[in-house]
Amino acid sequence: MSEEARYLELGAAWTPLLYGPGFALLGALAELATGGPVHVIAWVLVGLGLAAITAPWINARRRFHTVRVTSTALWQGREELRLDRIAAVTDVGVPAGARVLGGGWSVPRKYDELPVRLDDGTVVLAWARDGAALRAAIRTVKGWSA
Repeated sequence: MSEEARYLELGAAWTPLLYGPGFALLGALAELATGGPVHVIAWVLVGLGLAAITAPWINARRRFHTVRVTSTALWQGREELRLDRIAAVTDVGVPAGARVLGGGWSVPRKYDELPVRLDDGTVVLAWARDGAALRAAIRTVKGWSA
């Protein structure tokens, strides 16, 4: 990751980690507002528990759904595709059974697919939340007119 990213789309932010403790705080404040006993230890455990089960989800999304274009490679999750292997990113048809970059069976939900023709003539599917921006980044880095 030492190379500068020309395009970066993180799979997830770390802010959802705050949802569990925020929910626990609201629960404690609701108990306080109703005049009943406030179960501080229980709410702290609920907040920590929800944060603990959210952290692996965020980590997995950041590992497997991050899209990055550097000056030499396109990264789809943990898979690297050297940019010198890319022959075309515009007017590329999608043949049945095209391999999806990043190791999945299909393009992740809510992501645009971008067909990419490689130097050997095969077509693979890249993906990003903003497919047009990914296409433009690849074209810019390769020196093709955007």
